[in-house]
Amino acid sequence: THIPDRTRRINPAALEVFQRAGVDAILHAGDISTSRVLRHLEEIAPVYAVRGNRDWLALHRLPPELRLEFNGVSIGMAHGQGSLWNYLYDRVLYYLRGLKLEVFERRLLKIFPEVDVIIYGHTHRPVNHRLEGKLIFNPGSAYFPEEIEAPSVGLLHVLGKGKVEGEIVFLS
Repeated sequence: THIPDRTRRINPAALEVFQRAGVDAILHAGDISTSRVLRHLEEIAPVYAVRGNRDWLALHRLPPELRLEFNGVSIGMAHGQGSLWNYLYDRVLYYLRGLKLEVFERRLLKIFPEVDVIIYGHTHRPVNHRLEGKLIFNPGSAYFPEEIEAPSVGLLHVLGKGKVEGEIVFLS
């Protein structure tokens, strides 16, 4: 959401998507920037959030990673930047080679070897694919699209017994 460092408020289209879908929970993969975002989202559904690289000061109390379970589906969630060393190393690689999503995905597979779904945010790029039997999911960003089609959010459809499908919803 990057509020207030990139925008002043939550994209209303994102809130509409969550309300229309009747979500049971909202999972925020970091870069929240201010606690008022969490309070606003909690008006729709319970919120589970991890600390992103923009949250180290104001929201330092948030965990760097979470393990959750919904209807028999296990979920691992982290922002994706890892340690400060990883963050700096990734920045150098980004400037030298461009963004390589597999760097983040491989790191997260090591952190969450036992889950059905891995959710991350850091890159702001929507991702919805399977790797090593796991759903790898990044909802993108509701306000910071960086070289992608449009701002986006994601919906996880938890079907139970380890079955889950991801959906990227592009916002206008």
